[in-house]
Amino acid sequence: MPGDDGALLAALPIAAAIVGLTSKGILKLIDRNGRFDEVTALTGSAAMIGGDFRDCTHLNIAQLMQAFLADFNNPSELDFSDGEGVGARHYRIKLAPLPGDQVRGRPRCLVCLVDRTIEVQADRALRAEMLRDSLTGLPNRLAFTEQVELIGEADKGRCEHAVLVVDMLRFSRINESMGGLAGDELLITFARRLISALRGGDVLARTGGNEFGVLVSLRRGAGAALAAAARIQEVMATPFKLSDLEIRVDCAIGIAMMHGGEDAEELFRNAQFAVKQAKQVGRPQVYEPKEASMARRRFSIETELRRALDRDEVKLFYQPLIDLKSGEVAGFEALARWNHADRGEISPTEFIPVAEESGLILQLGQWAMHRAVETLAGWDKQAKTKLPLYVAVNLSAIQVARDDVAGMVASALKASGLKGNRLSLELTESSIVQDPARATRVFEALKALDATVAMDDFGTGYSSLAYLQRLPIDVLKIDRSFVTGMMVDPDSVAIVRAVLSLAEALGMSTTAEGIETVELATTLATLGCASGQGYYFAKPLEADAAVDYWRSRRRT
Repeated sequence: MPGDDGALLAALPIAAAIVGLTSKGILKLIDRNGRFDEVTALTGSAAMIGGDFRDCTHLNIAQLMQAFLADFNNPSELDFSDGEGVGARHYRIKLAPLPGDQVRGRPRCLVCLVDRTIEVQADRALRAEMLRDSLTGLPNRLAFTEQVELIGEADKGRCEHAVLVVDMLRFSRINESMGGLAGDELLITFARRLISALRGGDVLARTGGNEFGVLVSLRRGAGAALAAAARIQEVMATPFKLSDLEIRVDCAIGIAMMHGGEDAEELFRNAQFAVKQAKQVGRPQVYEPKEASMARRRFSIETELRRALDRDEVKLFYQPLIDLKSGEVAGFEALARWNHADRGEISPTEFIPVAEESGLILQLGQWAMHRAVETLAGWDKQAKTKLPLYVAVNLSAIQVARDDVAGMVASALKASGLKGNRLSLELTESSIVQDPARATRVFEALKALDATVAMDDFGTGYSSLAYLQRLPIDVLKIDRSFVTGMMVDPDSVAIVRAVLSLAEALGMSTTAEGIETVELATTLATLGCASGQGYYFAKPLEADAAVDYWRSRRRT
């Protein structure tokens, strides 16, 4: 047996030994190879043939062996380190059962010591690389969120730290116009300025392409977070020098307070949400759960609106457009309405902006166009004659910018069999301002279909009056904000008079929105407004009720 043990140990290329138990149950080193002596000499472990392990430097090793020899099903591996810092050595001890002592019947095991120092050092170097931004040398997002998590655990529910997310504005434009090298130089300089704005104990990281995270201590209260944001903005006020140019770089700053219990990633996302608000208002913003709840509601509406469109749960209602001279119904404006099964009626002022933001407005707009002309064609078929009515459909600025509006309108007209003169298309001033050249092409294409083009909410946007002269616009719709105040506000009356005079000079018709009293209807008719709509006449009606309303106002 001893000869076999020695041959086994000599054949192994790693440090190995055979360990057993004495009659008193004490660990005993029975045999070992030369490599085992070298390792144990380095680690300071007891390594004498015939000795025991009671004085072993690493008592957890002795405990592992003791338990394994008592039952070979117990754990058989253990990692341990010897020394500290750069000079530390790292090992893994592995145990394997051997046949027991044939004379005494005592259990034995093979002990192998694997030197993992190079492996551990490589892992640590790789992890350090993974946690560092290669361009700026700062910690990256993973390292930052780990630090936030550690600080959060230490704070134990006290509001002692805040997370700031700093977003460099206009970076993509600079990068595109000046090149990647200039962009990298700007990022490095931006990071250096951020460092100069921080206090001792604050943590800075590059968390995205043009985004930086800051972990700020609130030793002087919650106001310290806003003070840090102000210092950052102050150091960024001086223009950056890139090549021969001086460039001013602004930043948007979002702040999330650590109250304890938040997940590090959740806290970071909260600060990013505050950045979006900061971009809108132009100053640093502190995350408010109420605002986030509203954002989540918008996302929920987006998901459910997509389903509602697929299931045909959105309906079109029709608000009468009244000829103010004759009092008859000249047409109807098609308006989308959504009655949610659980939430009840959701206002268009809530779901239309969500549709525009998400791109669903393209699907919604196409659906509304086809449904509106189908309804009008259905009324003709029911009456067995062409009714003296038109239908007005709203077009979003997003549709004008992204969709083939003229193609979509032509398709709807062809499918319904209607002529273009039965359709009025209402566009807001924003659809012109975003891309005047494209808007001109779209307007001209719509006119080529013989459709009427109306400018909706006139006077509330920022378009130049030159567009009115240049674009083929047929109708100006006077916004309700001017109409409703006419009876009490002389300025509103003056504005309405001016719009009516402008329309007359340019050969355009006019429609007034928001007529809610007979006095308003009479005054507008007297001033020369051609048509109007509002609750004084009727609220938006379902299709069958709308055609009944038209009949009720017909003069026979």
